[in-house]
Amino acid sequence: QVQLAESGGGLVQSRGSLRLSCAASGLPFSNHGMGWFRQGPGKEREFVAGISWIGRSTYYADSVKGRFTISRDNAKNTAYLQMHNLKPEDTAVYFCAAGSYGTGRGSADSYSYWGQGTQVTVSS
Repeated sequence: QVQLAESGGGLVQSRGSLRLSCAASGLPFSNHGMGWFRQGPGKEREFVAGISWIGRSTYYADSVKGRFTISRDNAKNTAYLQMHNLKPEDTAVYFCAAGSYGTGRGSADSYSYWGQGTQVTVSS
């Protein structure tokens, strides 16, 4: 059974930092591209960042470029999203996702497995 477990969310002040983790089990992690998506209050789910299964390519939404960094540790079967200079508009539930031999690009359809999400709240 594939499981993706996000952690690291919480309440942070504007301009603060958080690091989200996504621990994967039940799948060959090194063969999967990983992505982070988010869904804010009253908004549709949107792509945040992705990393290819090889780990050489990363992609970011324009709104987070220069502030967020996605990475992966295949030895730990874990993907990370380091977030700096957080803004109130970053408030959302953040989901990690995995796709077999995925490129890490932003199409949600390319991801087969999804976590339950972790709440990030940024106060002004």
